[in-house]
Amino acid sequence: MSDIEQTPAEETPRHMRAIKSFVMRAGRMTEGQQRGFDQGLPKFGLELSDGMQDFDTVFGRQAPRTFEIGFGMGHSTLEMAAAAPEQDFIGVEVHRPGVGALLNGVMTQNLTNLRVYSCDALEVLRQCVPDASLDRVLLFFPDPWHKARHNKRRIVQPAFAELVRQKLKVGGVLHMATDWEPYAEYMLEVMNVAPGYRNQAADGRCVERPAERPVTKFERRGERLGHGVWDLKFERID
Repeated sequence: MSDIEQTPAEETPRHMRAIKSFVMRAGRMTEGQQRGFDQGLPKFGLELSDGMQDFDTVFGRQAPRTFEIGFGMGHSTLEMAAAAPEQDFIGVEVHRPGVGALLNGVMTQNLTNLRVYSCDALEVLRQCVPDASLDRVLLFFPDPWHKARHNKRRIVQPAFAELVRQKLKVGGVLHMATDWEPYAEYMLEVMNVAPGYRNQAADGRCVERPAERPVTKFERRGERLGHGVWDLKFERID
């Protein structure tokens, strides 16, 4: 699970600073994480300041493209990229040790199909990702902000659904996963009324865990304790 939660800016005048709600948890980097950050970021890192990207040029090819929001320590991202060399992956995370860990793994495994932003994923979507350019957007185990007064900080909001829809190709999929059932219900409430989407679950609720989503150590531990995980897939239809 990522330590960072990213939420859309609330409706505010342009001159006001947009509200963000990630929780930055400071922590020392291991030697490997520091090496990944220092050596990997210049090779595989992308900058928000670079603006709108042509990802065919970035990766040097045309390929199915996945964008992951908040990859945590990067274990699942690394596993997915290694398992699908014919696909390209763009991961975004603000937690520096996680960025370093992922980049260290990229270098260790000599992967070429993954690029990383170390900043706010929603700003990357707004400023750097062309419309209708992504095949998948992944949001795995975001912070559910359990308390009702904090619900406005959840990343899954109508504005988020619309932003992702714009960036997905028609037929592209927003794949979300959570280990907290009330948050799954909340996601369903938001997404089932979001324009331009179709729930891929036959019963209009959750899908079985897709084979392409790696099972994390956190998830295995939860399963042993009897905890559930809920996967939701919503396809852009227009």
